[in-house]
Amino acid sequence: MNKPLSTDQPPETPVEELSYEQALAELESIVAGLEKGDDTLEASLALYERGQLLVRYCERMLEQAELKIQSLSGDELVDTSQPSD
Repeated sequence: MNKPLSTDQPPETPVEELSYEQALAELESIVAGLEKGDDTLEASLALYERGQLLVRYCERMLEQAELKIQSLSGDELVDTSQPSD
């Protein structure tokens, strides 16, 4: 996704229709394209704006997953990183 955006390009998939994995993959692609720096300023700004939408969407999805885990585990997150005694 590091080529310049044009007006004849098909519209992007609405963020809300993406899975978490799809949104994260697109975000990673945007970051790589912006780091490469081959796009025009206008295209870079459009990519940055899309990236911000994807970041907020991924954050919301992670928050929802955390709330679901809390509800399934009795409102208390269980630390699975530490071995149990």
